[in-house]
Amino acid sequence: MTTLPVVAAVDGSDDSLRALEWASAAARLRVAPLHVAHVRQYGRGARPGVPGAVPPEPGADPVLDQARARLGDPAGLPAVEYLCPNGTPAAVLSQLGDTAQLMVLGSRGRGGFASLLLGSTGQAVARDTDCPVVVVPQPGREVHQGPPLAPGPRVVVGLHVDSPAEAVLAFAFAEADHRGALLQVVAAYPWPPLPVWPAPGELGAPVVDEEAVEEEIRTLSASFLTGHRERHPRVRVDLSTPPGDAAGHLVAASAGAELVVVGRHRRRLLAPARMIGSVARAVLLHAASPVAVVPPGAEPSRTDG
Repeated sequence: MTTLPVVAAVDGSDDSLRALEWASAAARLRVAPLHVAHVRQYGRGARPGVPGAVPPEPGADPVLDQARARLGDPAGLPAVEYLCPNGTPAAVLSQLGDTAQLMVLGSRGRGGFASLLLGSTGQAVARDTDCPVVVVPQPGREVHQGPPLAPGPRVVVGLHVDSPAEAVLAFAFAEADHRGALLQVVAAYPWPPLPVWPAPGELGAPVVDEEAVEEEIRTLSASFLTGHRERHPRVRVDLSTPPGDAAGHLVAASAGAELVVVGRHRRRLLAPARMIGSVARAVLLHAASPVAVVPPGAEPSRTDG
């Protein structure tokens, strides 16, 4: 049985080098190998999306040379491997994620428009990769901070009580455990609720008690966390149930956090294609901290064998 690697995608941009540093730290926390991948666009006549994942000749890839210099001494890492597959970056990185426990990349690469908050490759990889994907934002994003919490490392996770994603909670608890961090669980609920029209014969619409709604949300949320708390007894949990927009609360909580964890999106019967939900997309675009997008069914730390 072998531990699957953490993959860092690099392209020579400052964003990707920051992602490399984040991936290196994550690999050390997991005691996992680190694979550093520079995807070279396929040339004329080559087939798109088909990787040629072979180690490059020494000095053959200046982007990987730059990554080696940035990484420095790999002490504390079980192994470091450098890959330069050929193909379209989004397709190749998604394929590399099939045999990884985590994929890490910057919010923007060398191409595209400078005004974009998240590049097209980042969006595609977060949407299509079978392992969790961490997107490291550019520094300096300013967000409206949420209520103050105890100082120290903190991981944030969004919980949707109508359809709780066990994979998202499992990843968030494992990440908080790795980091010795407080886990801030945000279970937001929409308020005010959508209007309910009175049934025939009724005098008026029923009155919704917000305190009762919040209490029900808190009770349900606590029940979803019970099993994960038992598996991770060292993790301290702060559960908040604020009214309003979930994405806005998660973005506010990202200030000073080490990581925000969101679910990607479940496939629907009438919409079977993979997609990123509106909350995850908003958090990716605006959070001040790195964001982990967890696909349905992902395991927090996978092994092969």
